[in-house]
Amino acid sequence: MNLSAATPEATEASFAGTMTAKLKEQFDAGLLSGQELRPDFTIAQPVHRYTETDHAIWRKLYDRQASMLQGRVCDEFLQGLVTLGMERDRVPEFDQLNEMLMRATGWQIVAVPGLVPDEVFFEHLANRRFPASWWMRKPEQLDYLQEPDCFHDVFGHVPLLINPVFADYMEAYGKGGLKAARLGALDMLARLYWYTVEFGLIRTPQGLRIFGAGIVSSQGESIYSLDSASPNRIGFDLKRIMRTRYRIDTFQKTYFVIDSFEQLFDATGPDFTPLYPELAALPTLGAGDIVAGDQVIHAGNREGWADSDDI
Repeated sequence: MNLSAATPEATEASFAGTMTAKLKEQFDAGLLSGQELRPDFTIAQPVHRYTETDHAIWRKLYDRQASMLQGRVCDEFLQGLVTLGMERDRVPEFDQLNEMLMRATGWQIVAVPGLVPDEVFFEHLANRRFPASWWMRKPEQLDYLQEPDCFHDVFGHVPLLINPVFADYMEAYGKGGLKAARLGALDMLARLYWYTVEFGLIRTPQGLRIFGAGIVSSQGESIYSLDSASPNRIGFDLKRIMRTRYRIDTFQKTYFVIDSFEQLFDATGPDFTPLYPELAALPTLGAGDIVAGDQVIHAGNREGWADSDDI
């Protein structure tokens, strides 16, 4: 997914080159070879192409994360993992997961080779389809890779789609994304996705817990996000988040904390159309900034923060 365009014209102009290069890269890597790429950028999950190494990596990552997330991840995620009956020994077949997912919330997983166009991504979400990369990371990428693989997409994202409120939020986000693409506001909406769906924390009676998939699927960030004194932890504020840049190359400088999934859904329910010009007139904030009005749960000590630019 590419959410960096500033205007519809820029989106269209840059997209063709980006997608052509990305699809060529995916083809050269064998991610498309011998498979039909449908108009919606989905493919049939090529289950036959998973190797014993792929299954071993899935098993190692699953065991590591499932064990360490106890007491760290929100109960809704753990319940989703149990309800789905997700396999730990091998890469799951999407069709099997979809049987339970469809019964629970009407969502389904669709296989994609990797990057898909913005509007295709939003169209899938708006129709309760979650695009998941089919391929598994390599052994040398166990702890970090630049693009989301099957483990990140399936283990990290899918369990929460069992939760009715979060499932509704994701559908609403997809519909909002289609509108934002027409209004040239994808950069602002991308920040909302990043700081909630990917790197969100939630307040519970037991303390802060993880719900973002980018944290859930990362051993290092599962520890860092809750235990490190380095990052800021700030209460959820929709407008604040949509003005805040983020990190793609390091752990986050700031995590935003919701009180509940209901709060998240209610805050993002109204039409964002009048919000975009209001936010565009305000300065964009750095990933590590703390500003007046923030509900500061923890002010980070900034130790180890990278000097490279925020996105």
